[in-house]
Amino acid sequence: MIDYKKPSETDLIEGLRVGDRDAFTIIYKEYWYRMFTVANRKLQNRELAEELIQDIFTRLWKERETIRITQLDFYLFSAVRYEVIDQIRAAGRQNTYAEYYKAFASFEDLNTENTVVFNDLVQMIDKGLEILPEKTREVFKLCRLQNWSLAKIASHLDLSEKAVEYHLTKATKSIRIYLKEVLISLLLLGISFWH
Repeated sequence: MIDYKKPSETDLIEGLRVGDRDAFTIIYKEYWYRMFTVANRKLQNRELAEELIQDIFTRLWKERETIRITQLDFYLFSAVRYEVIDQIRAAGRQNTYAEYYKAFASFEDLNTENTVVFNDLVQMIDKGLEILPEKTREVFKLCRLQNWSLAKIASHLDLSEKAVEYHLTKATKSIRIYLKEVLISLLLLGISFWH
């Protein structure tokens, strides 16, 4: 049984996967308001934002056994982003939503094929990170996936900013080499990553 005094993210993800309602409740309480705030800021519609977040959590519970989550923040806020994009598209890109839609312009053409490619890339990056020390992995994820500043990461991990820069440089270099090797392997095997 999971110790709920201070469960780790891994414990919460595993608890969710096996249908532990306490784990789900902790995740809900931890993320609901922040997710709602992002959706409401983008949509400027409180009721729609609340409904959108409820839908994400309903789906999270229903599909908990099959969803692959490596990081709660990344998964949940990506879900918010995609739901907001869908809502804006459904609104017919009305003028009132135009500026919010532009905020997500780089994601607007994420059709099914691109989504699959994006998910594959995320999985490859996760795999590339596995070979790195835990601290280096954590620095990379906080900076590149959660957009934390170097100062915030340094404070959170009790490191100097120089140490954070070192870990980030090390991780970035390692991931580049790993992805390059994967791409070369795919090309040698005659497999198109984008097919």
